[in-house]
Amino acid sequence: MRIACLQFNPQLGNIAHNLKRAEAIISRADPVDLDVLILPEMAFSGYNFKSIAEISFHLEPTAAGPSTVWARSMAKRLGCYVVVGYPEYCARSPSSPFRSVARYNSTVMVSPLGNVVANYRKSFLYTTDESWAEEGPGFYAGEVKGLGNVSMGICMDLNPKQFIEPWEKYEFANHVLKNRSDLVLMSMAWLTMLTPESLIEQAQVPDADTLAYWVQRLQPLVDAGGQGPSGETIFVICNRVGVESEAHYAGTSVVVGITRGNVGVYGCLGRGTEDLLVCDVPDGNFAGTGRNV
Repeated sequence: MRIACLQFNPQLGNIAHNLKRAEAIISRADPVDLDVLILPEMAFSGYNFKSIAEISFHLEPTAAGPSTVWARSMAKRLGCYVVVGYPEYCARSPSSPFRSVARYNSTVMVSPLGNVVANYRKSFLYTTDESWAEEGPGFYAGEVKGLGNVSMGICMDLNPKQFIEPWEKYEFANHVLKNRSDLVLMSMAWLTMLTPESLIEQAQVPDADTLAYWVQRLQPLVDAGGQGPSGETIFVICNRVGVESEAHYAGTSVVVGITRGNVGVYGCLGRGTEDLLVCDVPDGNFAGTGRNV
């Protein structure tokens, strides 16, 4: 199975620029025989919106806005699944006791034929999300043709809820275990304490502290062993790079394989590089292909 992570630096609110930038990086890499392409959290809108008023112009209807249109086109072009993060809105029923419009930080998964497979809404909100979005109903898990049992999450989902729940609760890792997921896909806009200078001067170097933290949050999987038929769970994190105001992003997009007592790295990008990470992982976990769905 061949997995690709598109790590890039979206400009806040500049969707046209961000679409062109993503296209340029993919065209430069010219990938072939991909099975999955994943992009960061809120990939084309940018992330660091501070209010409903700021983000309202960039909200997209459920699996029907510019991000999904792009994903459908790219999925059919590359013949692979595409996962991309976007800010979602949907209208509520007039009889709902809640406000008329719901807003979520979401990811959409599109099949190689351009069909929407899943629309996941972030469950654990970061403080930035809380200014405009509401929680989704729970982490995603489902069987996807050619990919096996898949779990999806977004960024803060990997943390303890609201940073209040006990560390050892490991909510997302235990969700993966419970659903025996072969493949885990996480779109992120994960922050770092590194300075902008470090992000530029050591752009090719992964953020070791961030990578170590992600692995620590997967400890139940490491203890129990992988959930796929081969005894390995493939965990994919696609993060973004760059700076938005006070927000500095960690990059370090990575594909890891988790077996009992071991975490192996199939590939990892630097803290500041814009690039397409392409990794081949063993096919033992995955039955067939999903190119006809």
